[in-house]
Amino acid sequence: MRKILKKPMAKNILSALAVAFFGYILLNLTFLLDFLYWSAIRGVIGFFIPLGPEMSNRWLPPLFHVSFVIVMGIISFFIFRSRLKVLYKAIYLVVPVAVVLVTVGMFLYQWPVISYSLGGLLCLATLYYFYRTKQPWLYYYAVILTGVTLAIFTLIGGEI
Repeated sequence: MRKILKKPMAKNILSALAVAFFGYILLNLTFLLDFLYWSAIRGVIGFFIPLGPEMSNRWLPPLFHVSFVIVMGIISFFIFRSRLKVLYKAIYLVVPVAVVLVTVGMFLYQWPVISYSLGGLLCLATLYYFYRTKQPWLYYYAVILTGVTLAIFTLIGGEI
């Protein structure tokens, strides 16, 4: 097994599989964390403001989601500034990319052309940033994998 791991091709394939597999697991854990975050905020705010279907504050759910995106941005900042290995950062990169793309999709779901265009532009801008800063190929792979997977998921009728 050690001989296989020393070959660059095998190492690259295993790294790509690890990004896909563990990124998917981490993404599911992130959506679970989002649910727990929303539940905690709703529990606290529910003491002061009536929440539910008859709620008159339609701005609260988008505010909850934007605050979660900000929390994820802060976590991402510290992870990408850390001394973690590239593989671990690439695995984690699936999460912020998916959170941003899902957020764009949620806020622009009524205009799918704009949603897909903006999501594509964000992915291309990220890839360009990686190119300009000479980042490892695993980062490119994580962005492309996440973007293509979410695009296919929504095109076949999936909803988050």
